[in-house]
Amino acid sequence: MRLAIVLFLASNLATLQAELTYQKPPKEVLDVLHAPASPATSISPAKTHVMLLDRRLYPGIDELAAPMLRLAGLRINPATNGPHTGMRYTGLTAKSIATGAEMRINVPPGAKLGSLTWSPDGQRFAVLNYTASSVDLYLGSVSAPALRKVQGLRVNDTVGATMSWWSGSRELLVWTLPAGRGPAPGAPGAPAGPNVQESSGRAGPVRTFQDMLQTPHDEAMFEYYATAQLAAVDAASGRVTPVGKPAIISQASPAPDGRHLLVTRIQKPFSYLHPYSLFPQVTEVWDRAGKAIHKVSEKPLQDRVPIGGVSTGPRSVAWRPTDGATLLWWEALDEGDPRKKVPHRDRLMMLKAPFTAAPVEVIKTAQRGMRLIHGEGGLALVGDYDRDTRIITTRRLFLDDLGAEPRVVWQRNMQDRYKDPGSPVMKRLPTGGSVIHQAGDFIFLDGAGATPKGDRPFLARMNVRTLETEELFRAGDTGYETFVGLLADDGSRFLTSYEDPKTPPNLMIRERGSNERKPLTAFTDPTPQLRDIKQQLVTYQRADGVQLSFTLFLPPGYKQGERLPAILWAYPLEYNDPDTAGQIGGSTQRFVQMRGSSHLFLVLQGYAVLNNATIPIVGDPETVNNTYVEQLVAGAKAAIDKAAEMGVIDSKRVGVSGHSYGGFMTANLLAHSNLFRAGVARSGAYNRTLTPFGFQSERRTFWEARDTYMKMSPFTYADQIKAPILLIHGEADNNSGTFPVQSERLYQAIRGNGGTVRLTMLPHESHGYAAKESIEHALWEMITWFDKYVK
Repeated sequence: MRLAIVLFLASNLATLQAELTYQKPPKEVLDVLHAPASPATSISPAKTHVMLLDRRLYPGIDELAAPMLRLAGLRINPATNGPHTGMRYTGLTAKSIATGAEMRINVPPGAKLGSLTWSPDGQRFAVLNYTASSVDLYLGSVSAPALRKVQGLRVNDTVGATMSWWSGSRELLVWTLPAGRGPAPGAPGAPAGPNVQESSGRAGPVRTFQDMLQTPHDEAMFEYYATAQLAAVDAASGRVTPVGKPAIISQASPAPDGRHLLVTRIQKPFSYLHPYSLFPQVTEVWDRAGKAIHKVSEKPLQDRVPIGGVSTGPRSVAWRPTDGATLLWWEALDEGDPRKKVPHRDRLMMLKAPFTAAPVEVIKTAQRGMRLIHGEGGLALVGDYDRDTRIITTRRLFLDDLGAEPRVVWQRNMQDRYKDPGSPVMKRLPTGGSVIHQAGDFIFLDGAGATPKGDRPFLARMNVRTLETEELFRAGDTGYETFVGLLADDGSRFLTSYEDPKTPPNLMIRERGSNERKPLTAFTDPTPQLRDIKQQLVTYQRADGVQLSFTLFLPPGYKQGERLPAILWAYPLEYNDPDTAGQIGGSTQRFVQMRGSSHLFLVLQGYAVLNNATIPIVGDPETVNNTYVEQLVAGAKAAIDKAAEMGVIDSKRVGVSGHSYGGFMTANLLAHSNLFRAGVARSGAYNRTLTPFGFQSERRTFWEARDTYMKMSPFTYADQIKAPILLIHGEADNNSGTFPVQSERLYQAIRGNGGTVRLTMLPHESHGYAAKESIEHALWEMITWFDKYVK
């Protein structure tokens, strides 16, 4: 008997120890997860070449475990003075659009490249390479295979845009490490005293930001790593010329004339509650030597901005791309407070060099100004947004003729996908700025083309004088084809990306009026085992009549009439009205790909997946969440009922899962319904009292809507969560509101009330999971959990 007990304990100890190491999902999942990815593509501004960038899919956990500084909302690798992690590319190939000829670019050994920055003329490019100890700048050309490292320069890639082209295509403006910078401030052996914060009695609501400064030593470290020296880098010779003095610079953008810079500097005092973007700041115009010649604005710590509001004074300051040195910016007329009743909320202002005259008012908007898109010849499209009705209005005006009456071009509910006119197609000017591509009186628009049958992307042109629109291209009912870029100024030739359920995305050369596609790339299918997966768009109604939909994924080899275990995957969204809430999105004509910790891998394990099931929360924006739980449960029930009616799922074997707000949804559905056998909630927030100044689209504070906050918090109802729930969370989650403690406390609450619950914390992972080992383990957790409690 004693021997049996010893063997039993040893066996269970071995199992527990095995689970303390990273696990791997089944081979059929691993084969797809690690299949090679097609290159990313980047089209040159000249439309002569496309750069193919070889992707590195997943870093190792050792890379994520490297030292990281979490300062003022930044995550800094102290060894490189760059971001702690990020998307990296391992190789480059320049491909001629005219001939299809390819030239392999010679990159540094073991390259970890960032994104490309093309010169305005499209003949050169700049790219950063991330080594173990530095961020280096390399220059390349589409006419030569060599990359040239800029010697004697170390890039500071912490705050700001890091680099941009200046004076056309001749030089770059780069953030660099200051010369002669000494060692980082040493940590104090013992604190000199307590860390104290104090408020003077004025209201200052704050979102739940993470990675904030906490101590005077943090302040010193932030200042050390964020301080940069701007420098001009000659693209031909590589000569480096310092510009101005070192500072914490969040913006530095060259004027089209090449003689001025728009610079925003971060100043003290720093905050322990807000990210660096809200710290005190001054925005100035500098000359080429780095001397400040005009102050645009100086702002204190932005700790009194109303929730959902904006700062007072100039904001979104930028150069007009078609003029030598002209500034435009938005200013609030309601003190930045969206709850104030005023005839106009914003005005757009303009100021020309030499910046000595008074700024000119371009337009007042009834609602919050939200975008300004420049065209040529003074054309501008100006948009404002009504947060109560969700109506966005776009007007056409001419900056060189302010006496002309602005004309409404589009007006629609921002969430109305069926009426989305598309976005203007942009082009780069020789001076570096981006403007709307215009041919005569016509501009071009591309959009997703949402329809009741799914997305049908399109390209159209619009006469800016008459506002009449003509469709030039639209994807058909079979296949999925999106516009990529114009190859001819008049829109007669253009580039698309085409895919279908059997064919991976590839670039195609198209001519207007012709159905012929000329392939530019020939990427092959890395995962043919996925081609037998079946997709079907399914529509149905909620009990209250709101139209809903999901895309049904059925596993390879599925036999008609077979009822499968199923997983519902969703992310609730808020809407003003049922019509908008019921619109269809997505397409079943896409090429099925599975990457990262995707829930779609469950299809390979024999599950039907009700993918992106629409669960709208419909109502007045101010009070929509009052019925969140009821609408949530009704939406989930309608999806299950429809799939069961179709005969494809066993309604008694359904699980639910989601990420972030979808994880929050998952816990709520298990707390307030008995629809599901089990759930997997990833990186969610489950106690809304920990996000008391609003969350998602909730505008009210906890003190204004106590009952709603409590009712929406699954933590409040942890004693009702009886179906098994798996909680997965990154230990270093930096997303606003989804502190890791959210999952830890929900686990304790469910466990303390006798529920079945498992908590998996992924070391070094943020809100999304990046490391190879973490992704494999998260998939193993999900599959194992659903196999045990659902299948």
